Amino acid sequence: MLLDVVVDELDRRCVPFALIGAAALAVHGISRSTLDIDLLVTDRRVLDATFWAGLAADIERDSRPGDAADPLAGVIRFRALEERDVDIVVGRGEWNVDVVTRAENARHHGRDLPTARMEDLILLKLYAGGSQDRWDIEQLLATSDKAAVVGAVERSVDRLPPDAQRLWRVLRSE
Repeated sequence: MLLDVVVDELDRRCVPFALIGAAALAVHGISRSTLDIDLLVTDRRVLDATFWAGLAADIERDSRPGDAADPLAGVIRFRALEERDVDIVVGRGEWNVDVVTRAENARHHGRDLPTARMEDLILLKLYAGGSQDRWDIEQLLATSDKAAVVGAVERSVDRLPPDAQRLWRVLRSE
């Protein structure tokens, strides 16, 4: 499985990561289908083509480093025939490091994977700020101990840009 190949390489190279996106939502009880599996890392070495030199030739890799204005350091998409794509999102900033550090192991695709905590998924979704992200946040809040999750998000939301903080003020009060 492609996910196993990518995760094994991250583990072999000692790169911490966290499962994010729809797969992490599923771990937290929110069912939403996507065509890929997303992992968050903060180690920029993964953007170097030589980092992945040991992968099989039939695995396609598309690496897109972010520029200075990009909120991400980059994204790498892995593709293999008849497999779900695996995207590595390379985050910037200390709060992204915290998301990866706080990740808790959860079972996904028959494997224990470090998975972003609910409040950290909300922070990532606020940062992204799209309509699907808003829906995801609403679902997470509706299926949780809302007061506890709101309190946890409140402790870190000031690390996000002002537009993400504004969105949070709206969503937490709904």
